[in-house]
Amino acid sequence: MARRLKLLVIAALAFTVSIMLYTSRLRETHTPDQRTLQDFYHKTKGALGGQSGAGGAGAAAKPPTVVDMDNDGDVDEEDARLAREMQSRLKAAEQQAKDNANAKSPNRPDAPSNVIGVGSSAEGQGKAPAAAAAAGAGAVAGEASAADDAKVQAEQAKSVKAELDSIMKRSPVIIFSKSYCPFSKRAKGLLLDKYVIEPAPYVVELDTHPLGAALQTRLAEITGRRTVPNIMIGGKSIGGSDDIARLDTMKLLVERITAMGGKRGAITMKERLT
Repeated sequence: MARRLKLLVIAALAFTVSIMLYTSRLRETHTPDQRTLQDFYHKTKGALGGQSGAGGAGAAAKPPTVVDMDNDGDVDEEDARLAREMQSRLKAAEQQAKDNANAKSPNRPDAPSNVIGVGSSAEGQGKAPAAAAAAGAGAVAGEASAADDAKVQAEQAKSVKAELDSIMKRSPVIIFSKSYCPFSKRAKGLLLDKYVIEPAPYVVELDTHPLGAALQTRLAEITGRRTVPNIMIGGKSIGGSDDIARLDTMKLLVERITAMGGKRGAITMKERLT
């Protein structure tokens, strides 16, 4: 009886020890290694903290310190990738927390685009009035210059008109010419050498006249003819060198000029005796 009791006690002890060993193994299998988790946490925090500290100091951004993130005993590209991913997740979580706090706040901050006079937004504000003033001064100066130009042009046009009126009073036959122009020389030879015209034609050499260019422009506006010679009879253009040469060939030049002279006898014209 005593032997059976002894065996029963031994069996009970063995069973108890087995249960305890089995339970201990299950606990080791399903419970995370606290030291491993702590090491991973401190490694990640140290890697990200080094980069955050550099950025907080205002220095140029430095790459995070790469540590053995996957505990494989080797620091490689996989560890760097894990560190970057962890950093991105932490930043995203931080930004989400800020957004949530702003959304719950009763007084939401103004958008940066609506903030005036704060920080870099205020840069150059003092320059805006100065720039506007400079632009206004430039506009005023431009208007004054335009007004001056218009005044000069008006005075020149007045002078040209007065000079042209004065020329037209000198004779009923006016030859507007240029001293170097062969067509002008041909017209002057025909009217002044072949014929005797009374009153004598008045010749204006536009290339030597002080207002020659302006007079030529004004004649183009009045007669529609800008080239020289431009021969005026009684204030009207008879044409140029080719026109009077053709009329002379047709024996019509004398009749046309005297008729354009206006009153009978205002212009007399005849061929010179050879």
